Amino acid sequence: MTTTQHRAHTLTADLIETTVTAPESLRPWITEMGHIPTVDKFSMPFTHIPHTATTIVLRTEAADHRDVMVVGPQTKATYYMADKPKGCVRLRLQPGATRQLLGVPATDLADRVFRLADFPGIAADLADELSRLAPDEVLPFLEDVLPQRISEDPTQRAHRTLLRTAVAALSAAPTPVHELAADLAVSERQLRNLFTAGVGISPKHYARIGRVRHILAHAGNTPWAQLATTTGYYDQSHMTADFRALMGVPPTSFLRGNLPAPTPCRAPHRP
Repeated sequence: MTTTQHRAHTLTADLIETTVTAPESLRPWITEMGHIPTVDKFSMPFTHIPHTATTIVLRTEAADHRDVMVVGPQTKATYYMADKPKGCVRLRLQPGATRQLLGVPATDLADRVFRLADFPGIAADLADELSRLAPDEVLPFLEDVLPQRISEDPTQRAHRTLLRTAVAALSAAPTPVHELAADLAVSERQLRNLFTAGVGISPKHYARIGRVRHILAHAGNTPWAQLATTTGYYDQSHMTADFRALMGVPPTSFLRGNLPAPTPCRAPHRP
């Protein structure tokens, strides 16, 4: 099965989103901005693939209405059928930035949706202004106001740097947690605590999401057994089981468009 067939049967945010890297002045807190243009009609369920980042989402449902939401790391895929035109701008936060921007640890956010204005952090003060900006105005606005509002002590900066190093290592290659901790000269407990507070999920689950996203990126162009090996699984059956656990269906079903039943968008929680 080809990637073209994959695109024909499933619609994911990754396929229609355009992204730009955050400017250097925002890089300590924001990795990139994604833009999904307003789509008038969906002929198939819209799939959100699991993602490790906490995201500030400027969601547009009408020309004069925009919600500013916070979406925590998504540990499993979600599927929904849109009932009205929607589009959004998505600001993905750096690992370790949630405490500074939102005033809460990332562990409070996983698999949940919130209104940005409800948070105690400095980003909540920007919610009203962000709701009125066009997509190409968002990053310049944040460059002007965000760096001046944030301060951190040396310990916070060291923890954020350590977490980003750990995330980069896990993203580059499958690495057992005890080996990664040894490489970083920290205990396994400290590493897990850093991930829980700064990312919202464990190092193991972070790696699982990365592997599933790798499978989706290469499915159709690489034999399953080879893909399982290069992705770090023991064999193809382990890859299939992990994919099913995170995506709700095995890889072949997903590529054919045999997806779980769509569900309504989740209602916001209170932080």
